[in-house]
Amino acid sequence: MTDVAAVIFHPPSEADGPVQRVGEARTAACRDLIARLREARLEPIVVISHAAPESSPFPDVETRSIEAQVPFHFGEQLKDFLEQRRQEGLLYFGSGSGFLLSADEIERLVSFASRPEAGGLFNNFYSCDFAALSNARRLLEIPLPRVDNPLGFSLADAEIPCWEMQRNARTQFDIDTPTDLLVLRASEWGGPFIRSFLDGLDLVHPHLDRLLALLRDRTARVGFLGRVSPRTWSDIERDIACRTSTLSEGRGMRTGSSAHAPLLQQVIQEDGVEAFFDRLATAVDGAILDTRPLLAVNGQLPPSQIRFASDLLRPSEVEDPLWKAFTEAALETEIPVVLGGHSLVNGGLYLLAEACWKGHDLPRRLHAKPFHPDKERS
Repeated sequence: MTDVAAVIFHPPSEADGPVQRVGEARTAACRDLIARLREARLEPIVVISHAAPESSPFPDVETRSIEAQVPFHFGEQLKDFLEQRRQEGLLYFGSGSGFLLSADEIERLVSFASRPEAGGLFNNFYSCDFAALSNARRLLEIPLPRVDNPLGFSLADAEIPCWEMQRNARTQFDIDTPTDLLVLRASEWGGPFIRSFLDGLDLVHPHLDRLLALLRDRTARVGFLGRVSPRTWSDIERDIACRTSTLSEGRGMRTGSSAHAPLLQQVIQEDGVEAFFDRLATAVDGAILDTRPLLAVNGQLPPSQIRFASDLLRPSEVEDPLWKAFTEAALETEIPVVLGGHSLVNGGLYLLAEACWKGHDLPRRLHAKPFHPDKERS
């Protein structure tokens, strides 16, 4: 078998409050991921972090430190690792991803990375959180991006074949915001480290329980707004009881610039946030919103402290005027609204579809079965 290593990029924990909680959750999730990789007998496992090795929260694996003062560049750090370790096959993970993978899915990643031909197998080709890379040293010959999201595009531009894993909660969920933590807690998924962390989590959401109730209500309509994949929407429609409406826009905002402003962003700018939520309440009974493409100004987002306070519907902690007004309107609207980022309307939707049925033995949405004449005759 080709020599395969796993490298996990772990960002530093920031500030305090919700931002710190997200960092702590990533650490717990990373420990679960390391345990799963160990079960697959994968060695070496290396964590790349700003933390010094002696203060690393992962004492049982090798930790490589990078200077906090130097602007982080994903591609340069990945190339540096490949140059030093000379690995032929590589599993790459961001530390908030991959921790829900099954043993079979990890085995599939390792098998792919063991191939002699150069290639990439991504959890999400359009916005990478983790990937298996075969003949990984080929990456030393091509330009790699500053962040991991467009890694698939870099390989494809270099004519390196790329594939994508089956989309489900295990492959698509990534811890990125406090809303992701609350959704994960409601689903009751995860390994021992993240479950222990979530059991003591001191965050609450004023609308999440009402939104979950709507997902199992056949008479309700729930809106999904933001960077929603059509394939994810199609999957979720089969697993919840309510009707859905989706406006998918802003996809690719982290993988490349665009001259086109999202339609809802224009509506908010022209009509104001109160009018936006008034209209939303006439269209759906509840909504799940990826706010990043709606509220970005010239493609720029405010610091994570502001975004995360908005996700938790805490307008008093939001200093940015636009985000504060949006958060106040979301909190006060008559319908339950859940705010977050890309993970909420991607892997988060799969987990919400699981969480809404916890403790409820109810029929799911009615779906006609496909008709196969040959099978019916047999």
